Formats: sequence, structure tokens, C-alpha cells
Amino acid sequence: MTAVRRRPFPFPFSSHRIVRVARVLAATATAIVLAMPAHAADAGSAWTLDRLMSTLAQHKSGRATFTETKTLSIAAQPIESSGELMFVAPDHLEKHTLSPKPEHLVVDGDMLTVERNNRKYTLALARYPELGAFIDSIRATLAGNRFALEQVYKVALSGRGDDWTLTLTPLDSRMLKVVSTITLDGTRDVLRSVAIRQADGDRSVIRLQPVAADAN
Repeated sequence: MTAVRRRPFPFPFSSHRIVRVARVLAATATAIVLAMPAHAADAGSAWTLDRLMSTLAQHKSGRATFTETKTLSIAAQPIESSGELMFVAPDHLEKHTLSPKPEHLVVDGDMLTVERNNRKYTLALARYPELGAFIDSIRATLAGNRFALEQVYKVALSGRGDDWTLTLTPLDSRMLKVVSTITLDGTRDVLRSVAIRQADGDRSVIRLQPVAADAN
């Protein structure tokens, strides 16, 4: 049996890969809390940013299954994967890709762990202030802190309660070199999808299905 091995970052991850991980965790965290239904909004009422932040603040934990479709310049056909997302307040985030190839991303406190190919890589966020600050802003956003969200992104919200779109554009020039926009589409208090457009033109779309709290 192949032993699980631990290695410190950055091997074999470059700083570019680490920023990509931060991008994945940002979309993952927002996806989980918005995928869990809260108090339903009126279908015809305006969906304001303050109302969205209030929804985020209601959730202390959540789970959702996902299907992700990536369109990459290096691939002739779109690449599909699926798995499960998890968030436990105040600072535990997980993305478990189960198919076609297992990969696990976990943030627990101040440590980031990536597991794949029977190897486990760990990163102390304190060693990477830019990444640590970015993940801290995600956690603040999950608490419904509008100020924290607007410190990281230019925020544009459109639509109404039954069909809304939230577009996030990173303010940091270094993050803009990796991801151009994150677009979230939802109905009332339930997120339907997250689309991530990278600076190099690659794109991914994550479609979500909430998992009931009492599901095994």
C-alpha cells in the first residue's frame, strides 16, 4: 500500500498555483453558504447586497454536492468533475473532488492542506501573508461582513429575488492576473451556479445541489 506523504509547500506548487487554490476556496466558501436555503425572499422584491449579506450571516455550516465543468485552452473538450463542498464556522472549509480523480482541499484554522495522488501537502498561511489575508477576508464574508467583501472585490449585484446575479471582480492586481471575475447566479436564497473566468481565458462553471443537514 502506498503511504500518504506530507510535504511542505511550495513543492510542487508554484505561487501561481497557490493563488489558484485561494480562488477555488473563495468560490467554494461562498457557494456552500448560498447553496443552503435561508428565509425565502419575495420573488418580485429587489435583491440588495445588504440582503445577501444577511443571508450569508445566517449560516454557520453547510454541505453541497457539485458538478464542475472546466473549459481550458489546453483541452480539446470540456473537463467535468464532481464531489462535495463543506463549511463549518468559523474557519473550516473543504472541497472534495471525487470524480474523475480524487483531490481534497482543506483549510482548517491557519493551515491549508492539499491531498492528491496519495500525497498530502501542507501550508502554514502565516508563511504567505497575501494568501492568508485573502482567506481571512473569505471568512469575514461568510460572517455577512459587507465591508470585508468590498475590500477584496468590486461588487455588482443585478436582478430580483427570483433571478439574481452577483459579479465579483478582484481589486488586487496580483489576483487579477489569475482570475478576472466570479459570477454567482441564484434564485431567492439558493445559489444555482458559480462561474469563474480566469485571466488567461479559461473558464469553469460549478453547479450546486444542497445536502440536507440530517443527510448521512
